Amino acid sequence: MDAMDGAAPVTTAVRWPGRAAGLALACHPGPVVAVTALACALAAGVGLSPGRFALVGAAVLAGQLSVGWCNDAYDAGRDARSGRRGKPVADGAVSVRAVWGAAAVAGVLCVPLSLACGLLAGTVHLVAVAAAWLYNLRLKATALSWLPYAVGFAALPSLVALAAPGAPWPRWWTVAAGALLGVAAHLGDTLPDIEADRAAGIRGLPHRLGATGTRLLLPVPLLGATAVLVLGPPGPVGAGALAVLGLAGAVALVGPVLGRWWRKAALAGAVAVAAADLALLLVSGAALT
Repeated sequence: MDAMDGAAPVTTAVRWPGRAAGLALACHPGPVVAVTALACALAAGVGLSPGRFALVGAAVLAGQLSVGWCNDAYDAGRDARSGRRGKPVADGAVSVRAVWGAAAVAGVLCVPLSLACGLLAGTVHLVAVAAAWLYNLRLKATALSWLPYAVGFAALPSLVALAAPGAPWPRWWTVAAGALLGVAAHLGDTLPDIEADRAAGIRGLPHRLGATGTRLLLPVPLLGATAVLVLGPPGPVGAGALAVLGLAGAVALVGPVLGRWWRKAALAGAVAVAAADLALLLVSGAALT
């Protein structure tokens, strides 16, 4: 907690190197890079042409930038009131107006870049970006907070598949696994900040479940995603895939147990399982379509 009852928030000044750096950091660069890299890896896995590969990467990058800037701009008032530091907008390194402007520009650029990947591919991606904006502006504080994550992660393999020549439909198991990983990402990303978020009035699904409930639920979508990726593709299941499924199950279940002694154990386990799932998805990239 950043403040005590009846007292002004206790904060530590954060020095930012400049407005440009503040604007760059306000976009949530970690998730932006991770999601864009995942989309590019999937695009490479299905063998998209260099031009189409670049379009997919640019569209996802623009969409993620718009979502990240929207998030920081919209939350700036709440972050400032709660004394939360480490946020460029709340710290005054860059103005709310500038971040909203950057979000708008990135959002506008996302439209033609997405549609250039193909009408169906672009529509799917734009729906995912719109869902992410809806999360920022409304659903983050509701029991449906998980839904935009499910839509967004399911859209990645769909975008890549539909951007391929002939716009083939994505395999059902890639979409299902993406949606489940999205739910897990939401639970794992929110888990470390549940108490601080609840104090700020945020009541998304993880906040309603509480830290213990979220830790116990987290293995379910992770194991579901792994099972779908292992059992969904046609043909016999290899010993290596079954080994990954067993290892993922062990890690996902041990994480919540260790959470009693190590606060971030569940999150660490989720990251490990998600990494295994993403490896399975990338290895089977040619089967996305």
